[in-house]
Parts: sequence; structure tokens; C-alpha cells
Amino acid sequence: MAYRLLLADDDREVVEALKARLLKEGYDVVVAFDGQEALTKVREDNPDVVLLDLTMPKLNGFEVLKEIRERYTDKWRPVIIISAQSDLESVQKSYNLEADHYLTKPCSIEQILQGIRIMISLIPLRQHK
Repeated sequence: MAYRLLLADDDREVVEALKARLLKEGYDVVVAFDGQEALTKVREDNPDVVLLDLTMPKLNGFEVLKEIRERYTDKWRPVIIISAQSDLESVQKSYNLEADHYLTKPCSIEQILQGIRIMISLIPLRQHK
């Protein structure tokens, strides 16, 4: 079974490059280019892992993360923040809103893939809570 990833970022070049690599790695990838679209994709596509930028139009990543944690409680959805915001306040706010991992741009595809693999490995453990 291919794990479904939601890639939410308003930078279309980043999205297309990362999507191509994730597809090559065998993941099923859905994309969103703004926060409102990201929430729609969570509802409609039920991703296993969410890769979320903080700076997006309509709803920012903090708002999306907060909404995911409040609204979608049927299963654990790991959320990996991938953001250029490297300040301690943004990182702390993300973890306070229950982000599972935080990567600062620019980061390597290997760092992203490692984060995804770690989150996927934890899914069976979190399902029993």
C-alpha cells in the first residue's frame, strides 16, 4: 500500500520538484497551494502524513495545523512543518499546536524523506492510543 502524503506549499516550483521525487519514492502525493485547499485535501483525500509550509495564502500553516488537530481526531495524522521560518517562536508555536516534526528551509530531500519515514514508522504505534 502506498502511503498518501499531502504536500501544502504555495511555491509551485518547490511543490512540483518535491512531488516528483516523492512519487519516485513510491508515495501517493496530493498537493495544495494554500491553507484552505490544504484543509479540503485533508478532508477529501485523508492523507497519512501532511507536509506543511507555514507561509501560505488564505490560511497560514499555523491555522491549518490547529484546524487539523481540532477537527480531524479520527486518526493520528503526522504533520511535518517545512518552513523558512527558523525563529524559535515559530518552532515553539508549531510544536505547541502539536506539529510532529519541524524542518527549516532550505533542507535536503533526504531530510524530508527521513522525516516521512520516521512518521510512517510511528503510525502503527499511535493507532493504539
